[in-house]
Amino acid sequence: MKHILLAIASVAAGFAVSTPALADLQLATAKNCMACHAIDRKLVGPAYKDVAAKYAGQKDAADKLAAKVMKGGSGVWGPVPMPANTQVSPDEAKKLVAWVLTLK
Repeated sequence: MKHILLAIASVAAGFAVSTPALADLQLATAKNCMACHAIDRKLVGPAYKDVAAKYAGQKDAADKLAAKVMKGGSGVWGPVPMPANTQVSPDEAKKLVAWVLTLK
């Protein structure tokens, strides 16, 4: 019985640790970010891991990227502009960017 409870607790702990990352991936999917971006490969826009690497250690990266998520931008990753995402709230943009910046 002890082993079963330990196994259940381990699985539950695994879900608790992975849930925030999954929730942010779900938000990115819900807000159509994944139509142009992937975590580990370039689609229309850069891979999120490449974004995280490019902005690693920059103090203003989160604010700069959250503004770009909402307002759009161009020229940083090539000729294809990123459109404004008016369906993304400021809080959602911050959450998405915080998640992207954690990817390795």
